[in-house]
Amino acid sequence: MKIIVVASLAYSLVNFRGRLLSSMIDHGYEVVACAPDRDPEIEARLKAMGVTYRAIPMARTGLNPVGDLLTLFGLVKCFWREQPDIVLAYTQKPIVYSGIACRMFARIRFYAMVSGLGHVYSENGSSILCYVRALVSALYRVALKTAKAVFVFNGDDRGEMIRHAILHEGTRVIQVPGSGVDLSHYAHRPIPHGPPIFLMVARLLQNKGLVEYVEAAKQVRIIRPDAQFHLLGPLDENPSAVSRETIEQWHSAGAINYLGETRDVRPYLAAASFFVLPSWYREGLPRTILEAMAVGRGVITTDMPGCREPIVEGVNGYIVEPRNIQALVDAMLRVIADPTTAARLGEAARKTVESRFSVEQVNAQLLGAMGMDRQGVNVSHLPVTTATATAFAGDL
Repeated sequence: MKIIVVASLAYSLVNFRGRLLSSMIDHGYEVVACAPDRDPEIEARLKAMGVTYRAIPMARTGLNPVGDLLTLFGLVKCFWREQPDIVLAYTQKPIVYSGIACRMFARIRFYAMVSGLGHVYSENGSSILCYVRALVSALYRVALKTAKAVFVFNGDDRGEMIRHAILHEGTRVIQVPGSGVDLSHYAHRPIPHGPPIFLMVARLLQNKGLVEYVEAAKQVRIIRPDAQFHLLGPLDENPSAVSRETIEQWHSAGAINYLGETRDVRPYLAAASFFVLPSWYREGLPRTILEAMAVGRGVITTDMPGCREPIVEGVNGYIVEPRNIQALVDAMLRVIADPTTAARLGEAARKTVESRFSVEQVNAQLLGAMGMDRQGVNVSHLPVTTATATAFAGDL
């Protein structure tokens, strides 16, 4: 049997779904991965895993009708040529256009993985965003009409999809704990000696809480000049991106230490005392938070969908109000005030990931839900949350 996995970025196929693709191969499936970009390193790694890579036309952002039609036609052509039994798509455009394309092939079982609803479903009430949200909801509705199941990373997204009538009566909604973390790859590391070091890892977007992080850093350093604030992440073309010039100004002024971008975050996590993600973006379940927790770092994050999911207040981290700089400052000062706090919360964070968020647990749930565990993966003991759209109507 053959499965096609559709993504919006080739790198994510290895970084976020590599272990899932390997599990599919191990279960005897022929696996084809699709994304729009050509990355020789990623394609070579996929080939070594036994995965075939197909490039498809897709603009990751924007709503260009001509470009989106090319994406749809590209997927239809790919599905016609490959004749898959199953298609699994994740992130917005792959879900929408894979779902529509799959409706043209009666034999294909389509599954959607909603790793986060993103900016379109934020609480911003601008008229333009409302129109875009209505359009995206309509596209989702068409794409998911024949989906065998929709995987979500948090209960908030499930409720939001019901509120916008995206899900159809009888649609299976299955909550899984994110992408999962490879606990051997993200091994536990002791808190380094020396001054407190806070680390933020994110795409350089305003709604990831960059401005709040920098302003909080400035205030904390007035009280604790030895505290350090590191920032790691790629520049972005998104309209809400922070410019290179602004990042360089922050770095030059000493507010933060910008570390650039990397494909291996582990050394930076190991060098930090505590992890911070002050996002006011509608996350799914941030992989950066889970990776930091796996390494043994406590987390300061916001009371936002996805972000709050793995955090127990005062046990493995702190949850603050979104866009509240003073609350962020107070949480940072709580970490600094007691030298044992970082280690104590970091130990609890690692245990949280071990018990709930390991990649083996997540992949077993996904394979079981898609009926792909035919070679004996036992998913009966794993907590899968399953329900139809109508069953959650009372939550709205």
